[in-house]
Amino acid sequence: MTHPTDLFAAARLGPLTLPNRLVMAPLTRNRAAPDGTPGALMAAYYAQRASAGLIVAEAATPNAEGQTYPNITAIHTPAHVTGWRRVTDAVREAGGGPMFLQLQHGGRVGHPATSGLTPVAPSPVPLPGTIFTPDGHQPTVVPRELTVAQIRSTVADFARAARNALDAGFAGVEVHSANGHLLHQFLARGTNHRTDAYGGPVTRRIRFVVEVVRAVAAEIGADRVGVRVSPGSTVNGIEEGDTEAIHRTLTEALAPLDLAYLHLVRADPEEPLFHRIRAAWPGPLIANPVLPETFTAQDVHRAAARLLDSGADLIALGRPFLANPDLVERLRLGAPLNQVRDRYMMYVGGATGYTDYPALGDLPGQPSSDSIVAFDGPRVP
Repeated sequence: MTHPTDLFAAARLGPLTLPNRLVMAPLTRNRAAPDGTPGALMAAYYAQRASAGLIVAEAATPNAEGQTYPNITAIHTPAHVTGWRRVTDAVREAGGGPMFLQLQHGGRVGHPATSGLTPVAPSPVPLPGTIFTPDGHQPTVVPRELTVAQIRSTVADFARAARNALDAGFAGVEVHSANGHLLHQFLARGTNHRTDAYGGPVTRRIRFVVEVVRAVAAEIGADRVGVRVSPGSTVNGIEEGDTEAIHRTLTEALAPLDLAYLHLVRADPEEPLFHRIRAAWPGPLIANPVLPETFTAQDVHRAAARLLDSGADLIALGRPFLANPDLVERLRLGAPLNQVRDRYMMYVGGATGYTDYPALGDLPGQPSSDSIVAFDGPRVP
């Protein structure tokens, strides 16, 4: 059985030693320059959260076609590398552990008003509804179906982006195959209507994801590559259709590659698929728990303990890290947690709702870390 202090024990991840088992999940915050280059504010944000055992930095696009929304990050030009180097340097100077960079291609989640390009996808199936652009919400456009030659070019873009990430000071990359973006679009029956080698049966729909992961691993080493999946997700209008078969087959295809980790979004140990993925995956498993809208340190401990007891190796947290720059210390002490104040401010740019969340003792009446006894709650069955 897991004890609360197990979250704060050192852990191994391939060649890396992590100071604790808490992972800052990738959180798109739209604070980059319009061309995708990170700036000083982003460096400050990540440095504030340097106590995470592993930081997976927010989604960065491997090419211009992959841009989703305004002011998201990228990693396909020298300026991007330089900007991200400021971030990784700032985290190191703050005493932080290793960082991975998530590589994300938006696929049909994009708009010409944002990128200047028609978005691409496995098939010409548009994103439902509207999408936010620099000119406000606009109707989505029908994406251009990728040719086989363009698929190969995109695979190469991912590999180059991974090399750029290491040049920018990251220890590795996370290939984003979740949440309705391009790789997930290839997996899902609702968005992949192809009849060639990349469509049809599940064994063909996983091909693009496997080719991207293999190319990235060949470029920087498999032990520096993680993959993120979101079984059953309907984010961005995705319809998988055969979730069990997709993720069982994909996990079995990736398992022999000796990757750094598999990252499971909204992991639920009550779901049979969680246990099937765990059984099929031989390496480290990062699990992102489902938390209530308003959460306490005890909520996080309970959710983490259930996942660790069910076979997860590391626990990824999103909103708790967003609102608590000193989350690791707060959880260690069982201290009160800041809540996300305004979801609108998550994505609008500037310091408000970004770098202005207080640490313990920063506000009048808020306890300091010296005044709180370390949390030692009950073991969770």
